[in-house]
Amino acid sequence: MAKKPFSEKKTPAITKKKTSLVTRPNRTSQKKGFPIVALGASAGGLEAFETFFKAMPADSDIAFVLVAHLDPTHVSLLPELVQKRSRMKVHQVRDGMRVQRNNVYVIPPNKNLTILNGTLQLMDLTRPRGANLPIDSFFRSLAQDQGANAVCIILSGTGTDGTLGLKAIKGEIGMVMVQDEESAKYDGMPRSAISTGLADYVLPPAKMPEQLIKYSRHAFQKGAPKITSTEGNTPNSLQKIYIILRTQTDHDFSLYKKNTICRRIERRMNVHQIDDIKDYARYLQESEREVDILFKELLIGVTNFFRDASAFEALRDEILPKLLADKPDDYTIRVWVAGCSSGEEAYSLAIILQECMMLMKRHFNVQIFGTDIDEDAINVARTGLYPGSILVDVSPERMKRYFTKEEDGQYRIKKTTREMVVFAPQNVIKDPPFTKLDILSCRNLLIYLGPELQKKLLPVFHYSLKPDGVMFLGSSESIGQSSDIFSVLDKKWKIFHKKATSLTAHPILDFPSAPVVLEQVEPDVPESIRKAEEISALQLVETILQQSHTPPCAIIDDASNVVYIHGKTGRFLEPAEGKISVNILEMARPGLKPGLASAIRKVAMHKQEIIQRDLQLEHNGGHLYLDLSVKPVLEQSMMRGLMMVMFEEKPKASKKDRSKPPIVATRPKGKSADELERELIYTKENLQTTIEELETSNEELKSTNEELQSTNEELQSTNEEMETSKEELQSLNEESATVNAELQSRIDELSQTNDDMKNLLDSTDIATLFLDADLCIRRFTPKATDIIPLAGTDSGRPIKHFATSLVDTDLSEYGMKVLKDLAVREIETKSKDGRFYSMKVRPYRTVSNLIDGVVITFEDVTTRKEDEVTLGVSEQLYRTLFDLANDSIVLIDANGGGFEECNEVAHHHLGYSKEEFIQLSLKDIEAKESTKEITGHIQKIITQGKHSFETKHKTKDGDIVDVLVKAKAIVLNEKQFLLSTWHDIKKPVVTKSRE
Repeated sequence: MAKKPFSEKKTPAITKKKTSLVTRPNRTSQKKGFPIVALGASAGGLEAFETFFKAMPADSDIAFVLVAHLDPTHVSLLPELVQKRSRMKVHQVRDGMRVQRNNVYVIPPNKNLTILNGTLQLMDLTRPRGANLPIDSFFRSLAQDQGANAVCIILSGTGTDGTLGLKAIKGEIGMVMVQDEESAKYDGMPRSAISTGLADYVLPPAKMPEQLIKYSRHAFQKGAPKITSTEGNTPNSLQKIYIILRTQTDHDFSLYKKNTICRRIERRMNVHQIDDIKDYARYLQESEREVDILFKELLIGVTNFFRDASAFEALRDEILPKLLADKPDDYTIRVWVAGCSSGEEAYSLAIILQECMMLMKRHFNVQIFGTDIDEDAINVARTGLYPGSILVDVSPERMKRYFTKEEDGQYRIKKTTREMVVFAPQNVIKDPPFTKLDILSCRNLLIYLGPELQKKLLPVFHYSLKPDGVMFLGSSESIGQSSDIFSVLDKKWKIFHKKATSLTAHPILDFPSAPVVLEQVEPDVPESIRKAEEISALQLVETILQQSHTPPCAIIDDASNVVYIHGKTGRFLEPAEGKISVNILEMARPGLKPGLASAIRKVAMHKQEIIQRDLQLEHNGGHLYLDLSVKPVLEQSMMRGLMMVMFEEKPKASKKDRSKPPIVATRPKGKSADELERELIYTKENLQTTIEELETSNEELKSTNEELQSTNEELQSTNEEMETSKEELQSLNEESATVNAELQSRIDELSQTNDDMKNLLDSTDIATLFLDADLCIRRFTPKATDIIPLAGTDSGRPIKHFATSLVDTDLSEYGMKVLKDLAVREIETKSKDGRFYSMKVRPYRTVSNLIDGVVITFEDVTTRKEDEVTLGVSEQLYRTLFDLANDSIVLIDANGGGFEECNEVAHHHLGYSKEEFIQLSLKDIEAKESTKEITGHIQKIITQGKHSFETKHKTKDGDIVDVLVKAKAIVLNEKQFLLSTWHDIKKPVVTKSRE
């Protein structure tokens, strides 16, 4: 319940630390790290997540944490679904997992997620379904842990989860993005977030990544703009910003702590990617809208119900009982909440005071004044309507007792509590304070003010309190050098007691005297109904007066206007000078007006007849004495009441009343003195009556409200039961919507897979038959109809009911064997039309490895069978030619020269058996004189493709044989060979001639 720098206690989410924002090095130093972006979504969030991450690159140097409303009993498919759209690695959070840049982390079901020192922590759910708000919880934790590094994005969803959390992010100078309502499938969460006015960007998910990266690079990678935060000389550009703000908003921020102001200005510069404060000052001059936004930025309120709950408990259990112990019943407790923001702290104090009165079993009147510089926040406080996320801060018992749930899921403060609080805009520095206070609450405001303002404000607070008054500050605040005017009641929770000071020692106060205008409520009575009732009532009055002996009288309305006159009243009433008026007080003769006015007021208040005796009034230079009687007329009428004023003249005042002082002095001191005296008496009585009327009106309103509250108790009890059921159903609906979205995504994926499978099965030439565990038809491919006469309507029928075109093949028998031993069977079978099939029968296994039938495939191998026959004939033919050839035929390995195959002539030619020959190579049979040449011949064969040459072979017995070699290079199974023939060359015998 705090505002920010100025009469508002809008402080960061952590209030238990004893250092102010200005001295938090751990916050400012985080600029050197990387941003952690928390994305919150509920119903419809899966589509937004997928769109967002589809546009997000993998190297943004940002970490992402996804928080969604998940069904606690259902396994989440969210990580798997997001991974398909994200180029970063997606993890489901495990306890203690450290956040790293360029990674995505997804909350698991049935857990709350928090973060500490960059490490994700999982917490068990402690609230029933419908009461958990995981997005608010993580946003707050992220703000406390990461400070300015925190970024939150609110996407599609119902309800208001995330609204309070984003305020915590903004309080720590973080950045907020919200999905625009047009693109959101469910606009509840985005609408609630946008209504706070704190969103930096409102965009569709597809455009968020680009803007997020620009912001990140400017604020973290490039280096955020820096403005000096020293308490010395202020930069000229900052001075200009102060002047622009003061001119447009009438609020001067120059005496607030510069570090706080600078941090918020720097954040706006980051949003606009402006590096120089001079450029930003010029931008402010050109944009009135930016001035308004900056002003709101400086007024960011980080507040919630019962902030620092232990402090409120200490106030209720220890401080208030002592403060109220000696107070009388129906004593009015006056409380001022300075910087009340959107009203949570004011209402928290109202609840605490009611609980304290219940504990003490006493009743006091409570009057709480809530003031704040932010008029928008005051309007929210006056409405008393808060999002459902306050369930995090308010116990179920308090929710039931002090709140009513609206149809849209928000909670409204009950009238009995609302009537205790009055809200008004006020600048605590400029405007006058409330006085005669029992309690003054000003939490987390002083930490934003400079020493000069603190020195000025604390004496004002001292002046505002009663002698035994209590001042309630935030846990990070202190009274500084004002210990001479305040004493400590609770050091931990900063609760102080006003010290009595002498007049000479009392500090000099400095505040203006302009009044604070509080809210007023004027009744609105239909004029037509009022006039109709008056006419009817006057007719009845006239009839009664005509039938009775009533002294001269006048019938007046509640405004003292004469509506009917009976008898001669000229001695008592006369028309007033100037503009014609029928007001009886203006028509009353001198001396009659004070008593008449007093009697009319008393009758209007008490609804009983009032008699004023021995009144004295001037008449023709003398005095008349009369008894004045005023009584209500037609008390049961629904119109505003009429009154009868009767004048009964008397000869003189009775003796027994002579001792009483007359309303008008009998010894005039001059005409002017008499008039002044009468006016003074009239004014005093009028003032007193006005006060009494106001008090009476308040009592009547309270009484009416109590009656209405009592009347609604039974309905409220029933409504609460229905609301509880509604909350559970709403939560279940949100979770169901999330699960349905995940399942729909999986269904789309399966549908696509089925389409792929159908096209695969339709396009394959392999006939496939799927049978279930009872060997009934489950599915088949179109090619299977060539073997078995199947139609689409045959699914579910046993396979044994169908006659196949296969010869001597019982599919049912093979299926039973496979189901029995789970062994794959492969056979070759023939159809009646002469086609051959390779049939395989294997078990049908599910994803979980369960046997749920058999799969039978038929591969048409007719062409292969024909090719095998043709190949066999060809092989037999060429083998015969190979063996019958007269020349040697040898297949040689081109790389090593080894023999791979040969005919009978080849190994016989050299005297080897075939087994011996195959183990040899060219180098083993080449004669020595041809060994060097053979390598060149082989190279020519490989290069030219074929080659012929003569060489010499050595037989097994050592003989040399001349052969003609013809060889060709061929490739078999991707390996190079030489196919050669050897033909013996018979050399003629040369004889010497005789001489």
